[in-house]
Amino acid sequence: MIELVNVSKTFSDGHKALKNINIKIDNGEFVFLVGPSGAGKSTLIKLLLKEIDPDQGNIIINGKDVTKLKRREIPYLRRNIGVVFQDFRLLQEKTVYENVAFAMEVVEASPKEIRRQVPIILSLVGLSKKSNLYPSQLSGGEQQRVSLARAIVNGPSILIADEPTGNLDPDTAWEVMKSLNEINHRGTTVLMATHAKDIVDAMRKRVIAIENGTIARDDKKGGYGI
Repeated sequence: MIELVNVSKTFSDGHKALKNINIKIDNGEFVFLVGPSGAGKSTLIKLLLKEIDPDQGNIIINGKDVTKLKRREIPYLRRNIGVVFQDFRLLQEKTVYENVAFAMEVVEASPKEIRRQVPIILSLVGLSKKSNLYPSQLSGGEQQRVSLARAIVNGPSILIADEPTGNLDPDTAWEVMKSLNEINHRGTTVLMATHAKDIVDAMRKRVIAIENGTIARDDKKGGYGI
């Protein structure tokens, strides 16, 4: 579960990025976060990952108030949150398999666990036959699905996707959305920031719209809107 209670954030230049935000996302939900550039979407994601702290309010993730976490506790928070970026961020010198395995090595998983888990996750995102290829040998959609696999291989309860289809053509974007939908169906909470109006309108998931740092709209089965 994710809950933001009266959360505000103002930056040193005086820009009020978020103003008294209240959001509750239940376990297993799929939520689109929409709004114009500069509306506050990226700030909200950084707050959830504790890259920055709010000026006021509380952020509760899986029952813990992350605004009160000590620095040494932050890595454990992030183990429960998978993140997918627009620009993939793959390690170019590692194969598909090695990219995904690396995420498990970082959390000190055993070689046996890695050998068991990585093929399962690659199968989930439809990349079993690409495991020995390097990122440069993959299409954009395949690279994004590798980054999805890497984000979920350690079994996070929450997946944050920041413009995951932003660099992809429409057909490829839908391939990635199918993978995200499957991950969500298996119980992972998905929060996706996007400008992809066609995807949001077609999927009819919950839509939270941010404008000028405030919640403009929160629709249970919404569209992108204006």
